[in-house]
Amino acid sequence: MLSSSTICMVIAIIRYLAFLLYLGFRCAGGNRTVGDYYLGGRKMGPLVTAMSAEASDMSSWLLMGLPGVAYAAGICDVFWTALGLGIGTYFNWLIVAKRLRHYSALNNSVTIPDFFENRFRDSSHILLGISALVIVVFFIPYTASGFSACGKLFSSLFGIDYVLAMIISAIVIIAYTAAGGFRAASLTDFVQSIVMTVALIAVLCFGVAC
Repeated sequence: MLSSSTICMVIAIIRYLAFLLYLGFRCAGGNRTVGDYYLGGRKMGPLVTAMSAEASDMSSWLLMGLPGVAYAAGICDVFWTALGLGIGTYFNWLIVAKRLRHYSALNNSVTIPDFFENRFRDSSHILLGISALVIVVFFIPYTASGFSACGKLFSSLFGIDYVLAMIISAIVIIAYTAAGGFRAASLTDFVQSIVMTVALIAVLCFGVAC
């Protein structure tokens, strides 16, 4: 039988997932064009874009992978890993992001494969095919790792079957992303980035206090 604290956590998780679905389907109404669906109409703003990008990039790794590295190899490895990622992320936003945003708007590119094809005037579609293949090959494991992290989280917290928890998480994520597109993904990730930030600060403060 579940304890009262576990029941409260389950209710909180269910309400949170329902809120994410609500955001996703609410954003669907604002999508009028392909650009709206895939790029949020290019109107998401730097704060939402940056926070959602980092939440997507480092969510399960930051909350589960990094503590695992600290436990297995010590704080020193975590420090150098975090430092390298921080520097790489900074230069990515400084050098690549702004120019990509500018040129993709100029040549009316919606996706990265579109951008490469339009930027280099490749009428053979070779660049488009190669970049699309790279995205498929490398993002399938990346996406799978996110679903796996959700399954492990719910399994460890509530004792739910790992596969079942992963499937439920995948259904929720795919549903709000497919419904609202980039706008939904950005806003839900923005909300989750706030939750992550508050949780990390709380853990750090608790650790220092102890």
